[in-house]
Amino acid sequence: MAEVLNEQNVGADQIAGIGITNQRETTVVWDKNTGRPVYHAIVWQSRQTQGICQELKEQGLESKFREKTGLLLDPYFAGTKVKWILDNVEGARDKAENGDLLFGTIDSWLVWKLSGGKAHITDYTNASRTLIYNIHDLEWDKELLEILEIPESMLPDVKASSDVYANTIDYHFFGQEVPIAGIAGDQQAALFGQACFNRGDVKNTYGTGGFMLMNTGEEAVASESGLLTTIAYGLDGKVNYALEGSIFVSGSAIQWLRDGLRMINSAPQSENYAERVESSEGVYVVPAFVGLGTPYWDADARGAIFGLTRGTEKEHFIRATLESLCYQTRDVFRSYGKRFRYRS
Repeated sequence: MAEVLNEQNVGADQIAGIGITNQRETTVVWDKNTGRPVYHAIVWQSRQTQGICQELKEQGLESKFREKTGLLLDPYFAGTKVKWILDNVEGARDKAENGDLLFGTIDSWLVWKLSGGKAHITDYTNASRTLIYNIHDLEWDKELLEILEIPESMLPDVKASSDVYANTIDYHFFGQEVPIAGIAGDQQAALFGQACFNRGDVKNTYGTGGFMLMNTGEEAVASESGLLTTIAYGLDGKVNYALEGSIFVSGSAIQWLRDGLRMINSAPQSENYAERVESSEGVYVVPAFVGLGTPYWDADARGAIFGLTRGTEKEHFIRATLESLCYQTRDVFRSYGKRFRYRS
């Protein structure tokens, strides 16, 4: 932050407030006495809690989690990541039960650090991605916490998406205490930023993954076609909900072409190569590198390539990878079509 201020010649006293947006499910557990994480942050794409999710499914608990949280039992969400840390990091569970550990998504961690440990909070949008927050009652769900063996003392207070939560400690902004005045998970922030304020408004965002969200107003709409029910934002004492279709691999497929296969030197080159051929000539890429999200929700699925022939060239392969983003988006769009009418 200091670097940005210096580069732009902005004084700390000119900053009225800061906001935070973040990857929603990435999980941090830290010692509140030392301020140090007890384990690496487990990112949203991690599949390491698949065994926990499968065990919960075999116990017949998926419908209970779905009803309360709007989410499915998938390693994507934060709750099983917390359980994994407590079960696998030496001494973590004892510390948690003694009240010495805190959990948060990245927004919570940043607020804790920026405020000098004075505020342990999150907002509705991030809480709704934890698998342990009841999106109807707007509170941490004691039954789900008991199932996952997560002490409630670890959890942040849940606040509205726009509020003054705390001030930064003075050393972050050259002696100024700047209000931390807004939080929203990245996809909900995109929904709001694209002015999707009304029921039925939809946005689609491509980043590492791809996420299509529809504002459903003050009604939490259930889906039978693989869409998630989540909180869009909380403002002025009210909560708006959303339906979400989640694609785990979009931009990261282009990154794979560049860094993993070294087929391109930069992301924009993918377009140049794809335009050199009229089609992928029957080549199909399924970029299920971390499983599949909406509508399949198959954590065990893995990437595949079909249709290769002796005539397949790099251009066909790159075009097929780009087209895989389109096919995944179409799957999500069709999931919405099973629930809503839309105009083309």
